[in-house]
Amino acid sequence: MPAVTARILPEPPRDARYDPACRRCPRLAAFLDEVRVAHPGYWCRPVPPFGDAKARLLVVGLAPGMHGANASGRPFTGDHAGILLYRTLHAYGFASRPDGARPDDGLALDGCRVNNAVKCLPPDNKPSPAEIAGCNGFLAADLATLPRHAAVLALGRIAHDAVLRALGRRLAEHPFGHGATHRPSREHDGLVLFDSYHCSRYNTNTGRLTPAMFEAVFDAIVAHLGPNATRSALAAPAGAGRPLGAVHRG
Repeated sequence: MPAVTARILPEPPRDARYDPACRRCPRLAAFLDEVRVAHPGYWCRPVPPFGDAKARLLVVGLAPGMHGANASGRPFTGDHAGILLYRTLHAYGFASRPDGARPDDGLALDGCRVNNAVKCLPPDNKPSPAEIAGCNGFLAADLATLPRHAAVLALGRIAHDAVLRALGRRLAEHPFGHGATHRPSREHDGLVLFDSYHCSRYNTNTGRLTPAMFEAVFDAIVAHLGPNATRSALAAPAGAGRPLGAVHRG
């Protein structure tokens, strides 16, 4: 496989996209303090974006999982939700390897960045509306860095709604639906928002989201981004319909 030379975001200092010391949501801050006592080796801080600093695809999830990103410090790393996501990113040329189980595994993203609507672990995986709103400015700042004709993949309705709010758009004008596409922003010339059910354990185990359904969304994303979706030679053509883990090298 050709080497991936993506620029990977390290833990950034405090800026408009990420504040490693943020405690603006009292409930989340208090919960992280409790979890840190129970799991002293866990990250237990806001989780920064991960991936290519010059990405054309931004994947937006909900929030860190208790034993996943909250433990590892990297989105979708260490829990079930990352299995389908990173396998699919790899199959379409956006990731250097098909798994992302540990933050030191060497995984690199090319042309893609992964972020969350809420940066801190919420109790029961359920952030409150106020907490989602309180974190929205960070997401808006990340969206503002995307180039023209970029793609945003929202994993679930909460992520979808957070993206629309960050872009200053009315939710009623762009209802969430798996496989739906939206052009919500005139300021972000050519940006398209793609919707998918979240790749959670519940959705994948129950068949609400299958690998084929997830691939269909990525086929649409790659068709929008064009043949240079990544800087590597791994991007698969739209509609290729290959099994997950297979890589097109055309």
